[in-house]
Amino acid sequence: MESYQRKHPASLPLLYTDKKPNIIFLTVCTHKRRQILALPESHQTLITAWTKADHWQVGHYLIMPDHIHLFCSPANPNHLPVKAWVKYWKSIASQNWPDNSEHPIWQIDCWDSQLRTGDSYTAKWDYVQQNPIRAKRVDRTEDWPYKGKQNDLFWQ
Repeated sequence: MESYQRKHPASLPLLYTDKKPNIIFLTVCTHKRRQILALPESHQTLITAWTKADHWQVGHYLIMPDHIHLFCSPANPNHLPVKAWVKYWKSIASQNWPDNSEHPIWQIDCWDSQLRTGDSYTAKWDYVQQNPIRAKRVDRTEDWPYKGKQNDLFWQ
């Protein structure tokens, strides 16, 4: 029997707990998985794009050379769908990208999954922070410069 491995996320409707939306975990990759993200200029461009694309709030994030992991939650009840928001901030980042020769920057889609509890947010973030160590880029998580937190995302 063949095993089925999903190539695209299910992208279910955003769930709300006690009138508060769940936190979404996103993975966004570069076009052809090019290693162009883990640079100071790219890092700043992404922070600026997330700040301008304010329908959603970015919590913790980690930028690897060819992909980004981030946690986000809607900033208000009238938010864009998460896929539209990702498309928007990718557009902002692309327009302001430090090196025009690197276009196109992004894969068309992204991977999103909803977290179910505050514990899963903490556990997932702890796991994500190990990426630079697993990739043998640093020895300790605190040595990786391309990570941060834009907003506190509270689990209600």
